Amino acid sequence: MLNQLRLLQLNDVRLVGRLTRDPEVRYTPKGQAVARLDLAVNRRYKDSTGEWREEATFVPVTVWREAAERAKERLKKGSPLYVEGRLRSTSWETKDGQKRSGLEVEAYRLQFLAKTGTEEGAAEPTGDTEAAPQPAASVAEVGAGAGSQGGEEDIPF
Repeated sequence: MLNQLRLLQLNDVRLVGRLTRDPEVRYTPKGQAVARLDLAVNRRYKDSTGEWREEATFVPVTVWREAAERAKERLKKGSPLYVEGRLRSTSWETKDGQKRSGLEVEAYRLQFLAKTGTEEGAAEPTGDTEAAPQPAASVAEVGAGAGSQGGEEDIPF
């Protein structure tokens, strides 16, 4: 019976947070835009003494193509952002030769949660959309096949 069961594989990430720095856009040798975003996602909870605590998780996000260029134009440090994507493992070598590895989110959808030019802390929605109508925010779709992009070309970060 176990041999007949197919395992469902799910790799879906949804996050809401704020950028910790301005988006960094680079281009692959084939001219594809790729942006690196660093997102801070906060969690508020009560500890064992009943005191409220807050912790932040910092998540690297990679965005491809037109969505990368839109992110560079529209986002800045502190911008609120909704991200949908998948987890991807990465590995690299430091300047001194040590091997490192980590996880990042490869985004397939961004939703900008603030108007361009608003105060850093404000999360005013816009009516501007790029994909299916979404009231209250701007959407940047990465497009089909974006997940395979990382395998075809090296990410220039």
